[in-house]
Amino acid sequence: MELFTFKGGLHPNDKKEATKDISISELKPSKIMVYPVSQHIGAPCVPVVTVGDMVTMGQKIADSDAFVSSPIHSTVSGKVIAIEKRRHPNGNMVESIVIENDEADTLCDTIYDRNDYNSLSRDDMLKIIREAGVVGLGGATFPTHIKLNPPADKKIECVILNGAECEPYLTSDHRVMLEHTDMVMCGLKLIMRILDVDKAYIGIEENKPDAIKVMKNACKDEKGISVKVLKTKYPQGSEKHLIYAITKKEVPSGGLPADVGVVVDNIDTCTAVYNAITKRKPILSRVVTVSGNAVKKPQNFRVRIGTSFADIFEGAGGFKSEPQKIIMGGPMMGMSQFSLDVPAIKGTSALLAFDENEMPDVKVSPCIRCGKCVEKCPMRLMPVFLNEYASNGDMEKCIKYRIMDCIECGVCAYQCQSNRFVVEQIRIMKQKINASRKKA
Repeated sequence: MELFTFKGGLHPNDKKEATKDISISELKPSKIMVYPVSQHIGAPCVPVVTVGDMVTMGQKIADSDAFVSSPIHSTVSGKVIAIEKRRHPNGNMVESIVIENDEADTLCDTIYDRNDYNSLSRDDMLKIIREAGVVGLGGATFPTHIKLNPPADKKIECVILNGAECEPYLTSDHRVMLEHTDMVMCGLKLIMRILDVDKAYIGIEENKPDAIKVMKNACKDEKGISVKVLKTKYPQGSEKHLIYAITKKEVPSGGLPADVGVVVDNIDTCTAVYNAITKRKPILSRVVTVSGNAVKKPQNFRVRIGTSFADIFEGAGGFKSEPQKIIMGGPMMGMSQFSLDVPAIKGTSALLAFDENEMPDVKVSPCIRCGKCVEKCPMRLMPVFLNEYASNGDMEKCIKYRIMDCIECGVCAYQCQSNRFVVEQIRIMKQKINASRKKA
């Protein structure tokens, strides 16, 4: 069987055994729910409720007039008790809406099944997706209504559904494919209608044979939709690499998937599109993998947005040993956390708690010019030089060596024999370049 892949990358131990066979279970939300107004790429929202307001589950609580933004909804019913700065998973203090959960789950009266969804126009569906606050749930959180409305000069030829889930430990998309197959397929067909395409591919890594079987069975009578089995390799789930693996089209430097006629969406994003269009239901929850050696009972939870990390770990039985590191997302590209007093947001795909065996002490030493980072870089960059120039603050040379093409996948740092913080230096320099360009 042909396996689709790309040049470069690596295959770390995927560490999925702890949760890949554990069904998704509903996690009880926190008593105090916190909603940062920034949970997506783009402009942060502005609260549309005030302290003292009573809200229902699914009611919009924050929105923005900005083009690139996405509204936020309450995921419980209860009372707005504060609008104040709270800690965001990215480490910043961000304005947040705090709601005391009345535990009644009184549903907003705007949420009920839409029986006529097949008669909706393309513009109708895009407005519904926007109002439902749907963003990319693979972690990037780009507003979906914008992704599904490319410029008129970009002719989209196909949709790729990203079921690679190449990050170690993560199994949330895997479980969604197995347990919510019909929702995924219906969401995919709605996306195809919006984009007016008759071709779609579902990319799944070979280490998920049960998901491959289930999705192939779901596609057997669907014209134009097929499953492509991908080689298990990181970062196979990166948009650019997934597109190349399946279509052999290469997204140009500084370009977007639409430039080569492709739109890529995540598995759970499809279910969110399905819920928005067929049930008038905004994003209220998402599937979160809770794993790592420090976790007592690793789980796949459906977690309400706004639930505290502390309560999520408590739902998994707490810690069996003192965590040495806690990460939101995958170990390669996720964000380290220094507090559990932060809420699950739309981009929370996983919570990982590592013990001392998963976080051994390492000594940072000078670069030995072994070339492994260059050999494995999936973007065909020169991380060895980018790290050096970024560390020395040489912005001009960083730009010359295409630092802005770096997807910050972490392959270079993972391969580094000297344990250098390559991605950290590159990320800092990219932020400086973006700030400089914005100022100019």
